[in-house]
Amino acid sequence: MKVTQEKLPASQVGLEIEITPEKTKESYEKVIKNLASTANIPGFRKGKVPRQILIQRMGVTRIKAAALEELIQDGIEKAIKQEEVKAIGQPKLRSSFEELIGHYEPGKTLTFSAAVDVQPEVEISNYTGLQLKAEEVKYDPQRVEEVLDGQQQQMATLIPIEERAAQLGDVAVVDFKGVIAAGEGEDPSTEPEPIPGGEATDFQVELQEDKFIPGFVTGMVGMNPGETREISAQFPDPYANEELAGKPAIFTVTLKELKEKELPELNDEFAQEVSDFETFAELQSSLEERFQKEAEQKTKSNKQEALLAELVKHVEVDLPETMIQEEVDAMLTQTAYRLSQQGIDIKKLFTQEMIPQLRERSREEAVERIKRSISLQEIGKRESIEVSPEAVQARVKELLEQYGDREVDPERLQEVVQNELQSEQIMDWLLERSNVELVPEGSLSAQTAEEEENSEVALAETVPVTEAEFTQPASEQTVEVQAESVSSDQ
Repeated sequence: MKVTQEKLPASQVGLEIEITPEKTKESYEKVIKNLASTANIPGFRKGKVPRQILIQRMGVTRIKAAALEELIQDGIEKAIKQEEVKAIGQPKLRSSFEELIGHYEPGKTLTFSAAVDVQPEVEISNYTGLQLKAEEVKYDPQRVEEVLDGQQQQMATLIPIEERAAQLGDVAVVDFKGVIAAGEGEDPSTEPEPIPGGEATDFQVELQEDKFIPGFVTGMVGMNPGETREISAQFPDPYANEELAGKPAIFTVTLKELKEKELPELNDEFAQEVSDFETFAELQSSLEERFQKEAEQKTKSNKQEALLAELVKHVEVDLPETMIQEEVDAMLTQTAYRLSQQGIDIKKLFTQEMIPQLRERSREEAVERIKRSISLQEIGKRESIEVSPEAVQARVKELLEQYGDREVDPERLQEVVQNELQSEQIMDWLLERSNVELVPEGSLSAQTAEEEENSEVALAETVPVTEAEFTQPASEQTVEVQAESVSSDQ
C-alpha cells in the first residue's frame, strides 16, 4: 500500500492512500459473498441467489458503498501503522465519499485522502528571566480573632432581658406580618398586598442588620418586650424573589422575648470545648500557623498564575481540534460534577439548547489551559525535570488515607498525582529563574476588573453560572480537585 504524508494546519497529518487493484476487487467480492449468504430474495434460497440477480436487487451503488467503507477504514488503520503516525482522536476522510463511489472500480487502483490529528509541535521563544507581577497575600491576625469570635458566638448562652430595650447584638423572639407598601407614584389608599411567606410566629432573629432585609433589624432597636411596632423595610435589588426585588415593605412586629448573649471566656476550657487542643495558647498558635500558611499558599498561587499567563505569551502552537474538544469535555464534566455535589439539578442547566453555547463559550478557556499544560510538559522535557517516585507514592498514600473507604482507581490516581507534582516542580523551577515583583493584594485584580468593565467584548463573552468552574486549567488543578475523577463510584 502506497501512502504519502502531508503536513496540514491545526496539527493534522494528511494521508494520501493508494489501495491496490487486488485489494479493491477482494473487498467488492467479499461484500457480494456476504450479501448472498444473508439476503432474502423471493424464489431463491439463502446463498443460492445468482450473482447478477443479487447485484440487480441490491444495487451496484449499495455494494460499492459497503466495500468502500471497509477499504477506507482498513486503509487508514494500516496507513497510520505503516507510517508510524502518532495519531490522537478519530481520523477523518478528506475525499468525498460520493465521488469515491463514482470512481471506484473493483480491480482498479483506488486513491483517497484522510487526515488525522497528531500531538502539536510546541515552540517556546523564551521561558527564563520572565518579568512577572503577582499579588502578595499577607497574613492578617484579624482572621484568628474572627474565628475565635465565631466560636464564641456559637457557644454563647442566651440570658433573658426584661429591664431594657432591644439593641444590636441581642436575640429577639417576635411575631411579624409583612405587606408590600405603596411605591412612589402608587395610590396610598390601595389595600396592601401581603408578602408571600412574610409572616411568622415565635420567630427568633439575631439583631444584626445582615440577618434580614435592610431596615427590619434596625427598626426593632429600642423596642421593649410586649411592644408592637410598624417597621419600614426595603427588599434589596437584586433579590432571590424577583417579584419582591427593590420593593418597599411594612412589617408589623411584636417583640415577645428579648435575650442577650453571654459569651464564654477565651481560656483553656474554651479551647478544649471547640478543638482537640488542651490549652487556648495551642489553639491560637494553630490558627495563626494555619492562616500564615494559607497566605503563603495564596501568594505562591498568584505567582504561578502570573508565570503561566506570561509564559503562554512566548508560546506558539497549532492545536488540533481533538485536544480542544477533549479539554472542553473535561471542563463541562468537572462543572457538572461540582454542581451536582451542591445539590443542583444539572439536567436543568445542561440542556440540549445550552450545551452547544457552553461548549463554544468554553473554547477559549480550553485553548488557554492546553497551552499552559503542554508548555510545562515541553519545558520539563527540555530541562529533564522529573518528580521522584518516592514523592509520588507518598502523595498517593496521603490521598488514599483521605478517601477512606471510597473506591478509587489506583492507576488513575497515580497518573493524576504524577502530573500534578511534575507540573508543580516545573513551575518552581521556572519561578526560581523569573523576576517576580510582589505587589499589594487587590491591586492587580482591581486593575483587571476595571479593564473588563470597560471592555464590551469581555462583557459579551462572560459565561453565566458555570464561569467559576472554568477558572482553573484541568492540567493545573490541585490533586485534591483532580482526584475526584479517580473515584470509581462517580
